[in-house]
Amino acid sequence: MERATIRLTLLSFLLICVISAPTKKSRDLDIYSFHINSTVSSRYAITVITSRVANRINESKEVHFEVKIPKNAFISKFRMTIEGKTYDGVVKQKEEAQQQYSEAVSRGESAGLVGSVGRTLEEFKTSVTVAALSKVTFELTYEELLKRRLGKYELRINAQPMQPVADFKIDVYINEHPGISFLEVNGGLKSQELFSAVTSTLASSTKEAWVNFYPTREQQTKCQGCGENGLNGDLIIEYDVKRPKQNGELQASNGYFVHYFAPTDIQQIPKNVVFIIDRSSSMHGRKIDQTRTAMLKILGDLAQDDYFGLIIFDSEVDVWKAELLQATERNVEQAKGFVKKINDRGATDINAAVLKGVDMIKRYPREGSASILILLTDGDPTTGTNWFPTGETNTERIQTNIKKAIGGKFPLYCLGFGFDVNFDFLEKMALENDGVARRIYEDSDADLQLQTSFRQYYNGSEIVVAGQITDNSLETFQTEVIAISKNTNITYQDSASTKDIIDVLPEHENFTQRLWAYLTVKQLLEKEVALKGEEKEAARKKALDLSLKYEFVTPLTSMVVTKPQEEETQVAHKPKEGMRPPKRHHSTRRKNKPSPCCKWKRYGSVF
Repeated sequence: MERATIRLTLLSFLLICVISAPTKKSRDLDIYSFHINSTVSSRYAITVITSRVANRINESKEVHFEVKIPKNAFISKFRMTIEGKTYDGVVKQKEEAQQQYSEAVSRGESAGLVGSVGRTLEEFKTSVTVAALSKVTFELTYEELLKRRLGKYELRINAQPMQPVADFKIDVYINEHPGISFLEVNGGLKSQELFSAVTSTLASSTKEAWVNFYPTREQQTKCQGCGENGLNGDLIIEYDVKRPKQNGELQASNGYFVHYFAPTDIQQIPKNVVFIIDRSSSMHGRKIDQTRTAMLKILGDLAQDDYFGLIIFDSEVDVWKAELLQATERNVEQAKGFVKKINDRGATDINAAVLKGVDMIKRYPREGSASILILLTDGDPTTGTNWFPTGETNTERIQTNIKKAIGGKFPLYCLGFGFDVNFDFLEKMALENDGVARRIYEDSDADLQLQTSFRQYYNGSEIVVAGQITDNSLETFQTEVIAISKNTNITYQDSASTKDIIDVLPEHENFTQRLWAYLTVKQLLEKEVALKGEEKEAARKKALDLSLKYEFVTPLTSMVVTKPQEEETQVAHKPKEGMRPPKRHHSTRRKNKPSPCCKWKRYGSVF
């Protein structure tokens, strides 16, 4: 009897051990396939993200699709496939989508615009309810022209599926007719744990390259920064092309052309640079620290034959030195010492500060040099000064004053810190004076952000001109570029028969036309900011018409996404620079589904 008792006790213990043993938890929603496929032809990239999700349980579940895309990209397609039926997003004029949004709000329903903006990425979000034991496929396509910065192009692919995926693939194919001079793969997804998952191949002809990233499920959970939510990071492909001719590279296909120009035989022209630094009280804390750090880095990068000046302002305008000084080692070190002592105080007189910078450059002209004004600020104009007695806070009058003072003789760059800056004001003021405006994010490395903003324009960059050939009888195609070098002007001329122009492969023939449309929309949107009246409306209409024709989600268009459950509708738009990322997004419920919807023109863009 005693032995039987012991056996029963042991059996009970073993049973408890078996029941208590950990079991692998299955997911209700299983992302069983996640593919990113990017094709780059002549620097123009078309990327497709495809996510396949299965509802593994016996009840309906809401499935979310969230991806990040580069800020310079335009979404051009989105579709969902559920139980064999496809639901396509339709690109519409933004006002139409906004009307749907307003109608939903007026009926007391929750509504919102899908999308958010970050420093280098934008986020696309949507969701759909999937029936029990059913599947859904999401497919998002976006397009972008890769910019050449500091001698290389960068294709950035973000992957964040939110769980380990059995079938996870990133495939990148690059086709460059002149040849690829180097190829590198970097980013957080090429960590030590994931190193074996990345392969890169450059063809012997050097015209083609492939990058593949195939991590196992185990690798997706054990890499740095990974875990139960799987991968979260970027794969960064960097490369440059060979440049056998200083005249550039000319391609044409189906009545469209693109000309790439990045000479290597031009000496850098000396610069006259005046930095105008906001030290008002709103720059307190992180912003003023970033500005000091950035200025120290930029001063250290000035060339020996550059001249520079420093202006600091709040409600008053002060200059470091009354004249521009050569960027000798001694002068640069003294300037750095001055910058380290800049502290925040007072209000903001942008008008007087920029006009002082214009005056400083004009009083010290140098033949054979290029002048630049750089404004660093975080706020709106709030006061006048003794130097400019009338004082000016009206942004339109300030823009007029500065445009008149500069007179088209040199560019003005405007760098805005943080979300509270009046970015529209800075952008228009910069564009009216042949410059650009950039937002400087407060999170980190402002010095690199500032550095990139200027060197990409003057060093290691590329001029890209795309156009439409309207004369079908044109036999000879001519290009001419005049460059101002350090000691002389250089003219680059090229002439080619339209039959001899480099033609793209048949499978990539659509790239040239879409690249032209992409650049044209980008340029028209920039021009539209600085224009007024009929000219402004004409530029806006051209940009809108092209956006609708090529189905680009731009600042003028939105994508209406209709979903099957109760005919829900979501509106995806391209956020405006400077918008705070929304904390949440909602769907718009609609009673009715939306209905689907040499002589040549040249549109160019300079990077």
